[in-house]
Amino acid sequence: MLRIAVPNKGSLSEPASAMLHEAGYRQRKDRRELVLVDAENEVEFFFLRPRDIAVYVGSGKLDIGITGRDLLLDSGSQAEEIMQLGFAGSTFRYATRPGTAKDVSEFGGMTIATSFAGLVTQHLADNGVNASVVHLDGAVETAIQLGVAEIIADVVETGTTLRNAGLEIIGEPILKSEAVVIRRAGAPEDDPKVRQFLRRMQGVLVARRYVMMDYDIRVEHVEKAVALTPGLESPTVSPLHHEGWVAVRSMVPSKEAQRIMDELYDLGARAILTTGIHACRL
Repeated sequence: MLRIAVPNKGSLSEPASAMLHEAGYRQRKDRRELVLVDAENEVEFFFLRPRDIAVYVGSGKLDIGITGRDLLLDSGSQAEEIMQLGFAGSTFRYATRPGTAKDVSEFGGMTIATSFAGLVTQHLADNGVNASVVHLDGAVETAIQLGVAEIIADVVETGTTLRNAGLEIIGEPILKSEAVVIRRAGAPEDDPKVRQFLRRMQGVLVARRYVMMDYDIRVEHVEKAVALTPGLESPTVSPLHHEGWVAVRSMVPSKEAQRIMDELYDLGARAILTTGIHACRL
């Protein structure tokens, strides 16, 4: 069986399980379950702490896993990213009191508090900066107020929490993270079970981004209509019983569907319908 690590809690857990369910895999009903066998799909799921997943996968104990890019890089494990999943996005940045420093190049001799010590240590080394790193679990913004560090490195969304603590964001982002699929570095790329898993997950990503659009239009307007709805390869065009009319079916980006429907209607298209896509293979 393909052995897959899945986050058991936190911001990664629910979206990961939802995506796996959409891909046709069984998921646990009881959050206390640590292992779930999906015999029909020949997969065994292990529900683990998000921070531990890269370690298990990198050691070869599990075949692949879903975790955050930040957690993967912070772990220092022998695992690599093989697919982006498009959820749990975040930006990792430095922050400090105004006037302390303007850029990472000025951090020499200072102390930086963070929950991602491995990631920050590597970033400092990449920039040739000699600074101390203190590992803390959560609420790192208080480290400056309590004199533990001059600078913090943390996940930043709106920046409101930092501003409320009297801090400002400095320098360029350390990392932009999101949920990713990982495997052991150097693992064979032609594993058929892994390829099938990735195809399923890719199918979910496409299904979430697109809708199927159907409409009827006069033959003389077909070229302009299909220019609006080119599809992934080309649209399906079928003659209707009513002479001079054809039916068109095509995949369109869901974010643009309403605009496209308006333009098609102005072009003379009628019976314009959109339907959701639950799964696909490209």
